[in-house]
Amino acid sequence: MEFRGLETFLWIARLGSFRAAARHLNTTQPSVSARISNLEEEFGVQLFERGGRRIALTPKGRELLDYAERLLALRGEMLEAVGNPEIVHGTIRLGVAETIVHTWLPVLLERLHHAYPAVSLELDVDTTINLRDKLVAHDIDIAFLMGPVSQPEIENAELCTYPLSWVASPALALPRGRLSVADLARYPIITYPRLTKPHIAIESMFAHAGGGRTCIHGCSSLSTIVQMAKVGLGIGAIPLEIVREELRRGELHVVDTDAALAPLSFTVSYQLKESAPLALAVTRLAQEIAGQWQAE
Repeated sequence: MEFRGLETFLWIARLGSFRAAARHLNTTQPSVSARISNLEEEFGVQLFERGGRRIALTPKGRELLDYAERLLALRGEMLEAVGNPEIVHGTIRLGVAETIVHTWLPVLLERLHHAYPAVSLELDVDTTINLRDKLVAHDIDIAFLMGPVSQPEIENAELCTYPLSWVASPALALPRGRLSVADLARYPIITYPRLTKPHIAIESMFAHAGGGRTCIHGCSSLSTIVQMAKVGLGIGAIPLEIVREELRRGELHVVDTDAALAPLSFTVSYQLKESAPLALAVTRLAQEIAGQWQAE
């Protein structure tokens, strides 16, 4: 029995189709079908009901699934513990929030390449909301996002935090002195998109302050938020780490205000049963690098 056949069986069961499994495994659908045919011939049973738009496991297939998950997880742990890292192979689909892309992600990618040269990475940079949906739908294996993800099959580990600050362009000509929440509310606010934690917190802050509706521009691109703030379209609410250069050059300045913002907390989140040894290796390395970055 080949591990490749078991791995193929596992991904068909998880993703619900031969085509999706082929795409995930970077192979062809005929190759996937051949592997399952060989596996069914070896066990002498049918593993999938092939009628309908989404295939389903047979009773024997459901029995095999639990064994396959445990066997592949044990194999991965064995390779990680005593094997040569160069023979640990596979693909990790890594979803990353843009905040992390602008800070320590390049260091992680370099370290992963040196530690596991035979492992391929598929990077997906997106908003936390979309990354959470993709992780639950098995479209990515691991996510660095504003977590945690509250799902029974998702494991979450603390990763890093980013202090969130108010910044503005000198062109906005804010009043001198310390500004209150009511003072800030008179200007457009530029921050993370709707339904994200910082956007919701800012909405709540201004709602409790009263004084009418505040214009809040939500944007999924941090680079765009920075550019909007630089040209004076409003006050930005973003991590200072993202705008260090703009602050140094005087294009932006930190707003003196008593309106405190909660820091952004990020987790590394992954499916418990998917790519467990590699996911754990990526998690540990990401936590180490994020910790070193924050200690600097």
